[in-house]
Amino acid sequence: MEPQEKDVQEVFESKIEKTLHALRENLNTVRAGRANPALLDKVLVDYYGAPTPLKALANISVPDPRSLLISPFDPKTLREIEKAINIANIGINPSNDGKTIRMQIPSLTEERRKELTKLVHKFGEEAKVAIRNERRDANEHLKKQEKDGDLTEDDLKTEEKKVQKRADEAIAEIDKILAKKEAEILEV
Repeated sequence: MEPQEKDVQEVFESKIEKTLHALRENLNTVRAGRANPALLDKVLVDYYGAPTPLKALANISVPDPRSLLISPFDPKTLREIEKAINIANIGINPSNDGKTIRMQIPSLTEERRKELTKLVHKFGEEAKVAIRNERRDANEHLKKQEKDGDLTEDDLKTEEKKVQKRADEAIAEIDKILAKKEAEILEV
């Protein structure tokens, strides 16, 4: 295999991994009725004028399946953390006891579960579109290499089949990830 063919496959593979990682990150922020510290990943606290991720300012633990406990490293940041959680509009009200912040995760209504399922499918569809775009880009690079004489027609077909096979695998993996998250949301 020539180095250029390998480059196209490696670039394609790394783009797929980035897409899958982004999908997992997005799904972590979807509340599934169960306490999960990842719900607070996108919360930024105004810490001395700089937006700082909450997990850099506090320890986030799960004392039971329906609550989160936030213990700030610096007790002076308690009010700012509480304010940032309210601004993030997660749909969970924090309660401050002077030393820690507790967040009770309410049970999801049937309607809310359906909304979250739609959101999960939207994230999944965006990931699938990204995979298809990456497949198209990889195939265009391979065709250009064939046109430039770096690949034979047979090698082009072989490489395109590899790209298609990996794209199909990635889409199947996305479907598995979505099914798992959907089951988590629909779990009562």
